[in-house]
Amino acid sequence: MSGGKRDETAGGVKRAGCAVEAVGAPFPRGQRAVGEDREMASGAGDAQQRVPPGHALGLGQVVVAVDEARTARQPPQRPFEPGVVARVGYEPQLGQGTSWALARTHPPAIARRMESAATLLAAVEERIARACRVARRERDEVTLVAVSKTHPVEAIVPLIEAGQRTFGENRVQEAQAKWPALRERFPGVELHLVGRLQSNKADEAVALFDAIHSLDRSSLVAALARAMDKSGRRVPCFVQVNIGEEPQKGGVAIAELPALLAEARDADIPLAGLMCVPPLGIEPAPFFAFLDKLARDHGLAGRSMGMSGDFETAIMLGATHVRIGTALFGERS
Repeated sequence: MSGGKRDETAGGVKRAGCAVEAVGAPFPRGQRAVGEDREMASGAGDAQQRVPPGHALGLGQVVVAVDEARTARQPPQRPFEPGVVARVGYEPQLGQGTSWALARTHPPAIARRMESAATLLAAVEERIARACRVARRERDEVTLVAVSKTHPVEAIVPLIEAGQRTFGENRVQEAQAKWPALRERFPGVELHLVGRLQSNKADEAVALFDAIHSLDRSSLVAALARAMDKSGRRVPCFVQVNIGEEPQKGGVAIAELPALLAEARDADIPLAGLMCVPPLGIEPAPFFAFLDKLARDHGLAGRSMGMSGDFETAIMLGATHVRIGTALFGERS
């Protein structure tokens, strides 16, 4: 956090504020004046407001996430008591003192308002860099995978021209239609498969992609091993873990992960790490932390986790690859 205190007067109440530029950092609460609690209670109606980076927060306000913040007024407790800016994904509940509730994630509305691909990319890069600083990590420890699924070539080219070099697609067929010509035009671009892969598409996937994030079953291990042996191309693979144990999602069951990893190693498939997609509507941090632990337990370097609504949390919990679509391309039509 940086920024000095400043005094504001609102409704006859003198308050101290400070500029917030980080997540998880402490900020001082000024001494409250008589009537502060009453004023805060009356302000409950406008408590859900967005605060841009660097905005000076008033007494008792808490920022939730950099760039896509939701704030709520939290009554101060004692004069000059240090407060804590909420970690990404948490927010204070009105009327509950200092108790915390898990917050829903939101796509970055600020990105959708920006005008150019270069500006969108710069905004996401700044959010990644800021999360890395807070987590005491180097920026080059995190790879930004721009997920271009369903988006046309015309939307992809400006991002490449702005400097983005790693992209992700969900389907082999769509990637085959878009990327051969793009890669001929932009030879330095990498392409990752981030969606579920059918075994009968293994040959095409090995020929087209530079990394596969969805290895999740024995039949796919066998198919990819055959394709790699035939082509002579060893494509790094992330093993997708069904981290929330959801029957409708792809991913190996947690209990079956050790056996699948052993099969992949025996088949000489390069293992880049683990990948997960946390359940919707639930705070993702515990799932990211669990994937990080699984990766460490199995000696794997990569963690493919985090999307537009939660990638800062993922970076703080060890993500090496974040898969960002909406923040770069906007909502899919």
